[in-house]
Amino acid sequence: MSNIPAELKYTKSHEWIRVEADGSLTIGITDHAQEALGDIVFLELPEAERDVDAGEAVAVIESVKAASDIYAPVAGTVLAHNEAAIDAPESVNSDAYAAWLFKLRPADGADLGALLDAAGYQSEIADA
Repeated sequence: MSNIPAELKYTKSHEWIRVEADGSLTIGITDHAQEALGDIVFLELPEAERDVDAGEAVAVIESVKAASDIYAPVAGTVLAHNEAAIDAPESVNSDAYAAWLFKLRPADGADLGALLDAAGYQSEIADA
């Protein structure tokens, strides 16, 4: 059973989103996604100040089994990426919710309403 923290938001493409006090978003991949990928060996993350569209492939995660795109959950501007995760991609396997991948300033906070809550994500992966 995957760990799905209730305080986070989720996408159907297995990203988690934490809304920070300043309105920025911290984004990573879910526990379910890292389990499916297996041992993660490489991350390519977006550069700061890049403008992204909702649903745009903005990063790549590679495991011993496959490479997958990581998508922007909403439109906005990348604020930072996690150098520590690039240096130690296996940290995503150790704790998918601590090993954030990038931070984003959303173009429109209302876009967050389209994201899944924990129960919605749980039912999404139950059907998979």
